[in-house]
This record gives sequence, C-alpha cells and structure tokens, in this order.
Amino acid sequence: MRIRAAAPAELPLLQSIERAAGEPFRALGMTAIADDEPLPLDVLEGYRSAGRAWVAVDGADRPVAYLLADTVDGAAHIEQVSVHPDAARRGVGRALIEHLAEAARGQGLTALTLTTFTEVPWNAPYYARLGFRPLADTDPALTEGLRAISHAEAAHGLATWPRVCMRRELERPAAPRTGRAVRTAP
Repeated sequence: MRIRAAAPAELPLLQSIERAAGEPFRALGMTAIADDEPLPLDVLEGYRSAGRAWVAVDGADRPVAYLLADTVDGAAHIEQVSVHPDAARRGVGRALIEHLAEAARGQGLTALTLTTFTEVPWNAPYYARLGFRPLADTDPALTEGLRAISHAEAAHGLATWPRVCMRRELERPAAPRTGRAVRTAP
C-alpha cells in the first residue's frame, strides 16, 4: 500500500470512501453517522492544497483510504481518517496514521491527537492499540483547541454517543552520533 498526497481529481472519490466507511455504523444503531454527508469538495480542496490530505492507494493507484490533518495546539490533529470497507483490516488506517506521525515529527510537532467514539470497536479501542491514550477532562494535555473541537462536534450532534479526545506522544528520532569513538589501551 502506497501513501501519497491527494490529487484534485480524487476529491469526489474521497467523499465516496467516507460514505462507504460510514455504512458499518448503521449496524451499531448510529444511523445518523452513516447518513452524515462527507466534507464538501471545497473543504477537501483546502486540506489538499495545504498539503494536509493523504491517500492510501491500491496497485492501480486508486485511493482506498484517506487522512486529513490539522495542527492544533502544537500537535498534528487527525481531522478525518476513512478506509473503504473493501480495504479494511489490512493496516491501511495504521499506515496513514504512521505517515502523519512521520510528517509531524519532521515539522517538530510532539504528538498526534484525535476525537472519536468511545464504544465503537474501530474507533477508540483501535486507536488505543495504536498508542493513543484517552484524555480526561482534567488532563493538561486536553488543550483549549481540543476542547473547542469537541464542543463543535457536540454542536454537530456527535455527542449523542460517548466521545473522547485522545493523544499519542511522538518519540523524537534518535540524534545522530557525532565524533569519533575513543579507544583505550587495555
């Protein structure tokens, strides 16, 4: 699976991926999530033109998943990650998140954040397996930016089901060793 920047002509396909990725929510009684419209093309174009939209592509270079990111309070924030059900359970979402982690490290960001449903198996439990931890209301890592995102999502109706903000610290790459090793005589 290759990851690359999203192309302008692929934005309608990203909407189709999001619609398909929403369908499994129907089986959990979350019909409003399944029926929620994907982000409009102009919003997707804003992410793409800012270099914050990546796609995972199949062997024919056709997107099967995508990730959108923002920067929120010094962390790379996963705004959206959607994997088409036909490509699910193959590490595609993980690969997109690791791609973002590498890009975030390169920008000097220290963490990844996201908001998600707590009781959906492919949401909070999945992200916990990827190293994200839930942020309690009293956690200093629950920044004002994350609180604002959470409030906006609640206003959009997402708080009908339990949600949580999550964070994964990014380890810094090991510093290259410089200088020469000194040998001592026995």
